[in-house]
Amino acid sequence: MKDACHWNGTACKLLIPALLLIAGVSSPTASAQDGAADDRWEMAMQMFEEQDAENPPEPGGVVLYGSSSIRRWPVRKSFPDMKVVNRGFGGSKMSDANRYFERIVVPHQPRVIVLYEGDNDIGSGMTPEEVLKDFQAFVKLKEQHLPDTKLVVLSVKPSIRRWNMIDKIRETNALIEELCNQHPDLVYVDVDTPMIGKDGRPRKDLLADDNLHLSDAGYELWNGLVRPHLEEE
Repeated sequence: MKDACHWNGTACKLLIPALLLIAGVSSPTASAQDGAADDRWEMAMQMFEEQDAENPPEPGGVVLYGSSSIRRWPVRKSFPDMKVVNRGFGGSKMSDANRYFERIVVPHQPRVIVLYEGDNDIGSGMTPEEVLKDFQAFVKLKEQHLPDTKLVVLSVKPSIRRWNMIDKIRETNALIEELCNQHPDLVYVDVDTPMIGKDGRPRKDLLADDNLHLSDAGYELWNGLVRPHLEEE
């Protein structure tokens, strides 16, 4: 990388932040990029498109889509018997999922989409009503482009780091669940309740060392909650 940067410093300045974003790591310039959301994940999206060009997606599979809780999901280990593609990009919000939906999800023509967003939305100070509005826009996109695709929506998870936001998180979840109940092709999956321990707080064993993302045990729990909704009918 050092030699490459020596001859093409501009390319490296663009490439390194993109690789960090896919990895769910904040780059030094990430905060400056927040005001230019349209460009923040551009190179990451191009990499997804290159992967699809090299291995053209087969219709009828499953696409996991959303923020870092999706990106970190070990899909090959979790669903070895299914056609599952991971299209998570760390730090994303519901509005970002909307922005890239036609470009990144629609080409797969999936049978099922598993969506996890809302965590970063609430973490950034958005209200539950604002998250709902963006989710409504996502549902419209899904109905317009993939009307026969099932949408499995995971609730915003409880975490130790964002425990002070749990009231807003649960209000957001209630609004999203209510909307899901109005659509036969939407399935709401509650991950909040099973992640709470007997003391009424998030189970530490289900969270990674950062007290925000999931541990291996956390993903094992999610696998069991999601798998029944991925089975072919």
